[in-house]
Amino acid sequence: MSDAYNVLVLCTGNSARSLIAETLIRELGADAGFAAYSAGSMPKGEPHPVALQVLAMNGHDTSGLSSKSWDVYARDDAPEMSLVITVCGNAAGEVCPIWPGHPLQVHWGVPDPAAIEGDGALVAFETAYRSLRMRVEQLVALDLKGMSVDEARTALQEIHATVPGAED
Repeated sequence: MSDAYNVLVLCTGNSARSLIAETLIRELGADAGFAAYSAGSMPKGEPHPVALQVLAMNGHDTSGLSSKSWDVYARDDAPEMSLVITVCGNAAGEVCPIWPGHPLQVHWGVPDPAAIEGDGALVAFETAYRSLRMRVEQLVALDLKGMSVDEARTALQEIHATVPGAED
C-alpha cells in the first residue's frame, strides 16, 4: 500500500463538482501526500465542458479527467481510500459501496453548477470552484495521519461549516 492519503470525491454524475475537487486535491495536496480520485453513482460519461473551462482558466491540468462509476473504487484491485467526501446531497444519501479499508466519510455539500444553464452557468461553476478550493486548501493543511478518526471527522466537518455557500 502507498503512503499517500487517498481521497475519493463522490457525486451523482461525476461531471462537475467531484472532478473539480479531485483536480484541486491532486494539485494542491501533492506535496502533502494526498492522492485524489473521483467517481459517481450514475456517471454522466464525460466531464461537463464548463467544469473543464473553469479548471483551465484557473491554471489546472484537465487531461485525464473522466466521468466514471464509483464501482471502479469498490473493487479489490482499487486503491485503498483514506477519506471519502460526498459533494452532493444525492450521493450523500445513497447507499454507497463498502469501500476497502473502511475510510472516513464526510459530506461537503456544494450547490450543483451543472443545474444552471445559459448565462449564469459560468458564474455557478466559478462559485463552486472557489467554494471547493477553500475547503481543499484547508484539507491539505491538516495532519490527518496524526489525528484520531474523531478528530479528523470534526476537523473536516468544521471545514465544511466555515466555507460560505455550503449546503447540507
